[in-house]
Amino acid sequence: MLRVMSSAAKHRTVLVVEDEDDIRAAIAEILEGEGYDVTVACNGREAMDELTDVRYVPSLILLDLMMPEMNGHEFLERRRSIARLRNVPVMVLTAVTTDIPPGANGLLRKPFSVEELLDAVRSMLPIAA
Repeated sequence: MLRVMSSAAKHRTVLVVEDEDDIRAAIAEILEGEGYDVTVACNGREAMDELTDVRYVPSLILLDLMMPEMNGHEFLERRRSIARLRNVPVMVLTAVTTDIPPGANGLLRKPFSVEELLDAVRSMLPIAA
């Protein structure tokens, strides 16, 4: 897990949960380039481990659905049981469905462009503010 913390605005922290190394790294690089603080996890279990730190509540979670160990659906279910995380918006990143899963706030279809990613992130952050 990598946590990058800068002096950026408090409501600009994004947790990227994605099992594909190249996709995860590219998303993190794009968001960091836009001034977001980014934490990454390679599956839902690793993300939950990161979120057990009660001081860390991201402004937004970008969540892949198809992952090993704990997939996106399992992550969303577990997240519902943690009161301090219920209001954190979740944008699902997927190539397998066009339906927003229960517990998510939006969906971004893979493959997506840099602008589509940034627009999706910007659209979710007002929910977290």
